[in-house]
Amino acid sequence: MNRLALALTAAGAALALTACSAGSVESDDVEDKISSELTQQTGTEPDEVDCPEDLDAEEGATMTCVLTAEDGSTIDVDVEVTEVDGNDVSFDIQVADAPN
Repeated sequence: MNRLALALTAAGAALALTACSAGSVESDDVEDKISSELTQQTGTEPDEVDCPEDLDAEEGATMTCVLTAEDGSTIDVDVEVTEVDGNDVSFDIQVADAPN
């Protein structure tokens, strides 16, 4: 397992974004926010973060994104919406304990 995957194991963070008028946060925005947060935490930028769809702006909404590290290994990143205040959406991320 590479250094990034080791550093990310069980990492978590609370993040916030703005929802679009359709009641969701675009997957590109979620991916960018996850990537920047994990880069800040570990000092190493993920090769890619891929989320399957837009994130519903509803408390309790969840999805699993996949982070690809520099060595090609992948690890799941679980996303859960914790608060919605108007167009402001707060969510937690939790990196899986082991790579896929």
